[in-house]
Amino acid sequence: MSAAPAVRRKLRLGALATAATAVLAVLCCVGGAGAFFLTELGNEEKDGAALAHGCNLGQRVNVTGEMPRFAEYGEGQLRNAAAIIKVGQDRKVPARGWVIALATAMQESALRNLANSTVPDSLGLPHEGVGADHDSLGLFQQRPGWGSVEQRMTPSYAAGKFYDKMVQVPNWEQRPLTVVAQQVQVSAFPDAYAKHEELAGRIVDALAGGAARTVQIAGRAVCDAARGAKIAASGWTAPLPGGIASGFRTPERPSHNGVDLAADKRTPIHAASAGRVLVARCDPDHSGRRDCDRDGWPGKGGCGWFVDILHAGGYITRYCHMIERPQVAPGQRVEAGQVIGLSGTSGNSSGPHLHFEVHVDSDRSSRGAINPVQFMRERGAPLSGAE
Repeated sequence: MSAAPAVRRKLRLGALATAATAVLAVLCCVGGAGAFFLTELGNEEKDGAALAHGCNLGQRVNVTGEMPRFAEYGEGQLRNAAAIIKVGQDRKVPARGWVIALATAMQESALRNLANSTVPDSLGLPHEGVGADHDSLGLFQQRPGWGSVEQRMTPSYAAGKFYDKMVQVPNWEQRPLTVVAQQVQVSAFPDAYAKHEELAGRIVDALAGGAARTVQIAGRAVCDAARGAKIAASGWTAPLPGGIASGFRTPERPSHNGVDLAADKRTPIHAASAGRVLVARCDPDHSGRRDCDRDGWPGKGGCGWFVDILHAGGYITRYCHMIERPQVAPGQRVEAGQVIGLSGTSGNSSGPHLHFEVHVDSDRSSRGAINPVQFMRERGAPLSGAE
């Protein structure tokens, strides 16, 4: 989504939104520029990500047209990606399935239609490289039970067989990509698929009009509506529906490394994407106290009860000021949309809300912090009040 539409919508919201934001800012965000810092972390700055383009829900992938450029893959590999997406579109598989299929093929074959040195017949068919993994062939490295040599070496057939099995996985649209891919592929390295999810989403967006930003609602693809139990094709969802009360590194608060989302006490907080919990504990205040089971106050310091989650691609999300001990523990795997805790006002806070951060490069310090408004909008899970 470009910056201009976002500005126009803000203007249309008018005085009511301005007044509401002002009230929430007083409620949630007093206490100085460093009000919602983790007391154990620094305050260096880092630029945010670029705004995403809009969704074109009717765009069909063009297998023969000009391909977008990605540093990771060449034109032939992107045409294979387009072929995989086209099969998904033809079969009316939701866009989440295209992301899963692409990430799987990225892991299995690097999006190359591979022959196999141990299957002589495959070497006489069109191919883009030669593998030697048992008797596996093609984009998805399928074995003989999936079809004949010629069939497995045909990208459209291979993609169709993958989708056939994928849609039989219970609740596949809501489950982590790596779980669904593993149910289909039965790989010796089941966790490897997750590292491709971010790039797979970007490729789907580039080839299919921003489709990774859509979520299925009543059987229809809807753009930029992922929140709560609704997961975008990108694999992301907004942590709760509250509007933004205080922004990222504003002129008034240049060291505010996240955004504050308005929420009543005990509002469920959802994991923004699948990942592994790094931290779930009480952050000490300026005096070193860990007394998060009571309401905080401006100037107290600390994030209160908080959770950090590491996601595919080296992204980390942070959730601060929970009312009680988080519902997850370090090392635990969580799914997108899973409730990880309840909103509150522990730590350096003057009212109930969620302080939400996004970090890159697996960097939990403020050096890794980026603007979560832009980041979440790019993934079809805009933070309410951010548009």
